[in-house]
Amino acid sequence: MKKILALLLAVLTLTGCSVGKQNYVPTGNALDQGSIATKPVGNDTPIQSEQVLSLSYDPDGSLNPYTDTDAANRVLFSLMYQGLFCVDMYYAVSPILCKQYSVSKDMKTYTFYLEAATFSDGSRLSASDVVASLMTAMENPVYSGRFTQVEEITALSQDAVRIRMKIPYEDLPILLDVPIVKAETVHSAWPLGTGPYYQERSFTGPGLVRRTDWWCRADLAATAPGISLVEMDTVAVLRDDFEFGRVSMVCADPGQDSYVDFRCDYELWACETGVFLYLACNEKSKVFSNAGLRAALTYAIDRDYLVSAYYGGFATAASLPCAPQSPHYNEKLAAQYRYDPEKFQQLVASKLTAEKSVTLLVNGADSRRIRVAREIAAMLEKGGFRVTVNALTGSAYTNALSKGNFDLHLGQTKLSPNMDLSAFFAPKGSLNFGGMSDAAAYSLCQEAMANEGNYYTLYQRVMTDGMLCPILFRSYAIYGQRGLFGSLSPARDNLFCYTLGKTMESAQIPEQTE
Repeated sequence: MKKILALLLAVLTLTGCSVGKQNYVPTGNALDQGSIATKPVGNDTPIQSEQVLSLSYDPDGSLNPYTDTDAANRVLFSLMYQGLFCVDMYYAVSPILCKQYSVSKDMKTYTFYLEAATFSDGSRLSASDVVASLMTAMENPVYSGRFTQVEEITALSQDAVRIRMKIPYEDLPILLDVPIVKAETVHSAWPLGTGPYYQERSFTGPGLVRRTDWWCRADLAATAPGISLVEMDTVAVLRDDFEFGRVSMVCADPGQDSYVDFRCDYELWACETGVFLYLACNEKSKVFSNAGLRAALTYAIDRDYLVSAYYGGFATAASLPCAPQSPHYNEKLAAQYRYDPEKFQQLVASKLTAEKSVTLLVNGADSRRIRVAREIAAMLEKGGFRVTVNALTGSAYTNALSKGNFDLHLGQTKLSPNMDLSAFFAPKGSLNFGGMSDAAAYSLCQEAMANEGNYYTLYQRVMTDGMLCPILFRSYAIYGQRGLFGSLSPARDNLFCYTLGKTMESAQIPEQTE
């Protein structure tokens, strides 16, 4: 059975936020036809539907949040699992399984005290469950990037977990929306969670059933009694099932070539994903060893055009290496590096030597990215460059990256919620290609972790030296059957984000003396 990598499925939300809703038929660019979600307001409320809802899943995968990368299945996780914290679409953090927490004065030690939560089998959540879950997440690529600065995770008592960091961290909770499961099930295909639904497998097929004993407030309980899971083979079948009402909600990726338009009545939301598209230079290149030319690239890129023409409006232009929805994104600083073709041409004319030919490396397995690379090449050629787009796949692509056989690289990665750029600049960083390793920039990344006010200095350094040329952050398009949902406030790793009415201010307590 084919993996449905281009489409996600969702069914309900536990959050009550006002969103834009339109009744229209998309003709290619859905955002030209209607509005998407605005900044949410209001308190947590249940969905409106009392009926059994349905969504799609891939039976070739699993429902293990640490190992399953199947897009369709991952949407189910926030219905079954909860993290110590949740992170909403604007990167605001709220405690969930964490009742209270404290931070040491040097900001290297965090202690988290747990809520009296229960798993779907009725057993009590314990510190050993949290430790086992986080340690498993640390060992798997889905979440491992969040734990690079973690030194130790230990259970202090039945309801207290301590995390020690290698460096000072001002906001560790934003990384801890990682799903927590019962320790004995961390390697299971169907782990036990503390969320409002649990998995049920019977002769009629798999599904999710609403918990009547959910540990959270009763007035936040979902109203849909059950969720049937429908096996799907192709994107076209999934689209048809949504349009004929056999599936309640679809979350599509307009950045994939397999994306299809929907021609029925629906409600539409957008969900920023954290997926970052950028240009990176080979600093050993004859051309881009010149920092002035690297820094000039940002003025060549018409980001708004790329968002509209190639992503159907389901992306956000970014002239800083940070999701614009994040509080770290400084609009005033970003304005200094936006599209300015005249400035680009002037800078290139003053700095470009006789060598004008450059190679732009791109992953040939992503046909949309190839088309974007060709568009970017045309933009650069207006400034005097001669650009050859080199689309490679498999080992040929990875070898070209590791050996530095490029002048420019059109890359894509998913940044952690704290927008950490360490992987680009650390000596052995996973995104460090073409001589990008930079001790000063890496030090600024660490300083930003310790004090979020340093993000401004970090981004200024990155852009001034042309270390990265940000382009955009991608979004999903979420289509829901009209009238089934009270509201939806999808977050990048949690389509069903809810706060339980708790705040970070009420959860943080003074550091306890050992």
